[in-house]
Amino acid sequence: MARNDQHAMKVYGDIKLYAGTGSPELAQKIADYVKAPLCGRDIIQFPNENLFVKLHSSARGQDVYVIQTTSSPVHRNLMELLILLQTLKLDSAGRITAVIPYLAYARSDKKDQPRVPITARLVADMIEVAGADRYILIDPHAGQVQGFFSIPGDVLTGFYLISDYLRSRRSEMKDPVVVTVDLGFAKKGRNVAANIEAPIAFIEKRRVANDAKAQALTVIGEVENRDVILVDDEIDTGGSIVQAVNLVKERGARNVYVVCVHPVFSANAVDRLAALPVKQFITTDTVPIPAEKQILLKDRLTVISVSALIGEVILRAHQGRSVGEMFNE
Repeated sequence: MARNDQHAMKVYGDIKLYAGTGSPELAQKIADYVKAPLCGRDIIQFPNENLFVKLHSSARGQDVYVIQTTSSPVHRNLMELLILLQTLKLDSAGRITAVIPYLAYARSDKKDQPRVPITARLVADMIEVAGADRYILIDPHAGQVQGFFSIPGDVLTGFYLISDYLRSRRSEMKDPVVVTVDLGFAKKGRNVAANIEAPIAFIEKRRVANDAKAQALTVIGEVENRDVILVDDEIDTGGSIVQAVNLVKERGARNVYVVCVHPVFSANAVDRLAALPVKQFITTDTVPIPAEKQILLKDRLTVISVSALIGEVILRAHQGRSVGEMFNE
């Protein structure tokens, strides 16, 4: 009887961490925090570009976490995630959690015009069908992405970490003001402003085509003779940031700090950013930044790791403890 009670209290086995090739450095930092090694696996790409995955040891009955960002190369990284999930499901893992620091296709979250897909929903469906029992995301582009999953999960934000860093630098700034790159980011921007006890302003912009281009129109709020903290969830091509920096500078801003959680930095984004009159770029490691791109930004780039945030959530999920307590929620 005692043996049965003990088994009932421990539904899942030990923590087992697996990682794709999308963000190996972040995966290792998470493993170091959790104090559990990354489990061995082979990920092989055949000449026909098909992927093959093989686990080095059994995950039967274990509490498994698959760490994989889905930034560039997006489709390679997404398929690695799906195949790893299915491999673990077929190996009879006790519980499988997909840990996705950056979720691809999260911007395709609604039908905002005729004859277009909701690809974020499709990606969520694929993750579930592949075998995920839970998920962990960081700052998906839109909150409704959570509703695309029918499995439980934890949606985290990197802005707590960024706000802590900005607070530590606040004494160096003159009358700082948080400026959101567009009105859609107003709520999260307001949270950052509240956390560092600064006022907020907004940039109004309009997207005019089915591409990454948008036109910055005006600044709503006061930025003249102030240090400006420009915030957005991600920087892709850098077009919006270029316009925003130039606009606040035209309105008399002093130093400009550019903040984002996801440094996607596609195409020639870093070249464009490097040419801007920006004092500091502040971001996280949800998306790995290649060394050749880091060099272009030199000492103006600050990367805050989300490894402790994700690692602590993994520990709490494994132990059945509240994640909200981490943020006094």
